[in-house]
Amino acid sequence: MTATRPRIFGIAGWKNSGKTGLAVRLVETLVSRGYRVSTIKHAHHDFDIDKVGADSYRHRQAGAHEVTIVSGTRFAIMHELRGEPEPSFEDILARIAPCDLVLIEGYKREPIPKIEARRLEAANRTPLAPQDPHIVAIAADHRVEDSALPVFDLDDTDAIADFVIRTVGLDAAKSRT
Repeated sequence: MTATRPRIFGIAGWKNSGKTGLAVRLVETLVSRGYRVSTIKHAHHDFDIDKVGADSYRHRQAGAHEVTIVSGTRFAIMHELRGEPEPSFEDILARIAPCDLVLIEGYKREPIPKIEARRLEAANRTPLAPQDPHIVAIAADHRVEDSALPVFDLDDTDAIADFVIRTVGLDAAKSRT
């Protein structure tokens, strides 16, 4: 790992598209494979963290080295904004301790490699990939035939983890250590 920007990979999707479940499973899988993974979750609403069942609690319980959660009201590594604007993605990324991978949940407009989560039960089913050149794959609970991108079953965590590892170059970094 260099002192530059860490390896990052995102999970984007609409509300109820399966982003958090996929993030938690990926953290568990990657940690079990020996990687140190941190997460950043963007929230579009006010939040409190570390209640049993909360997304940040689930990320930490999955084994994430560090969990950062961000909204327009506050961000944690707990820091009250007190009316200040929401910190930028890069500001939050700069606060993450060294790790092998930072897994991003949300921030669907950031120019980072990401997988689009799609579920039939999502609040909005409009595909994001056609308008976002940074989406490099799709994970869905249904057939996707209108994309040239790699498509994974939303529950095929091992295959998605393998894809993330290849996409961000973790396998090459691991072989050098």
